[in-house]
Amino acid sequence: MAAAEAEVSNKGVILKQFVTGVPTEDDLELVTAVVRLAVPPGSASVMVKNLYVSCDPYMRNRMSEHNEASYIEQFVPGEVLATFSVGRVVASGHPNFKSGDLVWGMSGCEEYTLITDPESLFKINHPELPLSYYTGVLGMPGLTAYAGFFDVSKPKKGDYVFVSSASGAVGQLVGQLAKITGCYVVGSAGSDEKVNLLKTKFGFDDAFNYKKEEDLNAALKRCFPRGIDIYFENVGGAMLAAVLPNMRMNGRIAVCGMISQYNLEQPNGAPDLFCLVAKRIRMEGFMVLDYFGTYNKFEEEIAGYLKEGKITVVEDVAEGIENVSAALIGLFSGRNIGKQLVTIARE
Repeated sequence: MAAAEAEVSNKGVILKQFVTGVPTEDDLELVTAVVRLAVPPGSASVMVKNLYVSCDPYMRNRMSEHNEASYIEQFVPGEVLATFSVGRVVASGHPNFKSGDLVWGMSGCEEYTLITDPESLFKINHPELPLSYYTGVLGMPGLTAYAGFFDVSKPKKGDYVFVSSASGAVGQLVGQLAKITGCYVVGSAGSDEKVNLLKTKFGFDDAFNYKKEEDLNAALKRCFPRGIDIYFENVGGAMLAAVLPNMRMNGRIAVCGMISQYNLEQPNGAPDLFCLVAKRIRMEGFMVLDYFGTYNKFEEEIAGYLKEGKITVVEDVAEGIENVSAALIGLFSGRNIGKQLVTIARE
């Protein structure tokens, strides 16, 4: 057997059963399989060695059984979790990829993944930057922030911008893009440490710890006495209810996620939406998948900002496949500081 086709151990994380309510580490399990480092003869598949895997809030939705069609397929109990990853190609039957190529895209929470649809992979064009950035600022979360802010929010210089869950992978970039655009930016986060990061590391004009605010409406009026032009929505629930009356005329709300709702069996009722009518507010949801065609333009622009020092990145890095479960579950209690990812292998 050729060395490139050797059989190797392949540790991965599976979902044990569908989840209701708050997920725990007991809902996940580390298992070991064996994989051949080759692609099937005649196949256009790609075998990837995963170097970093991403932990993202949207994965919570995939852990529950869906009685109705969702925007994304649920995970299958007993199968390895799907996630975005950064990896190196170790075998390829696809003409656009060769052994040794660095790529990012949808893969598995495991050491090696056979990707049968390599058209979904992106080659990494800036390997001189930290490869882990392609799970965050240069990957799916980064493109989410970029598309949601520029395409959906349509910012103008001087706009007043509010970002919830602002220290996360998406929020930290939205705030910095807003500052580059010439906006006034305030963020909310769930700890004093995160609030300090927003103001000292990411350059937000102001920030507050929502857990310490007895009245979110009052907190927003304190931070935005003239009102909010753009709200980048990551939270939902009580925060959205407080934001609506503080929006300015012709304001824009980009709905990226609603993490406060993900673990609820019955989501909170809708807030008073008449503000949308009275203030002519545009509230629009979006999916990053619709913007993958613009990725190369995004990558070049953000890579430039990173090299110029105009964008700063904070990552929360767990080490080893055995720590995926803890890292992923920690997202839903706000345990992470910055972009949560797991190092699977270092080269």
